[in-house]
Amino acid sequence: MKLLIIDGDLALSQVMISYLSAGNYICEYANNYHRALAKIEMYAYDCILMDLVLPDGDGNKLLEAIKTYNKETGIIIISEKTDYTDKISALHQGADDYVTKPFHLPELSARIFSVIRRRKYDNCNIIRQEELTIDLLAKTVQINNTPVILTRKEFDLLLYFLGNKNKVLSKHELAEQLSGDIAGMRDDNNVIYAHIKNLKKKLHEAGAGSYLKTIYATGYKWEV
Repeated sequence: MKLLIIDGDLALSQVMISYLSAGNYICEYANNYHRALAKIEMYAYDCILMDLVLPDGDGNKLLEAIKTYNKETGIIIISEKTDYTDKISALHQGADDYVTKPFHLPELSARIFSVIRRRKYDNCNIIRQEELTIDLLAKTVQINNTPVILTRKEFDLLLYFLGNKNKVLSKHELAEQLSGDIAGMRDDNNVIYAHIKNLKKKLHEAGAGSYLKTIYATGYKWEV
């Protein structure tokens, strides 16, 4: 799952990136309004963490831009502003949650998980599709009640496909999801192909249906 952290506080952002990366999130960073705007115009994120006070722009306007470009993206405000009117205003503008600085990193991680779960997985910790069962908290996969061992990348791909059912996803989009904005700086197509090939093989051998389709010259789709 891919996150964007927008905050002028570099030290705090580095701490968040270190902690959340250890929790299997792909983290990208923007320290000001214009860099953040460029990223949200180019890339899609599962959740964005942002301060409303930015060095070169209005965080409220950036919040509006995020909702315009990435309507499905979860948004968590991280701010030193403690007045309840600021919280209400941000929530009314489309933020999913509001966390006051200073905060505990485990709580922030839990709130991120909750926002993504609510937006992409119908607010469920357990995803079920026919013979397939995925436990988001335990990060486990079962087919016909038998465990299937996936690598971290394979698990992340499976979740991304399930969160975007019946959508055609390009190889570049999948590469961004696994590698962040460094995707494209190297040849990711072969890497993505290898991960998907292995994922397909493991699911097929465990008895799963042929949900993951290759769309010729376009990408892949999880079809239900």
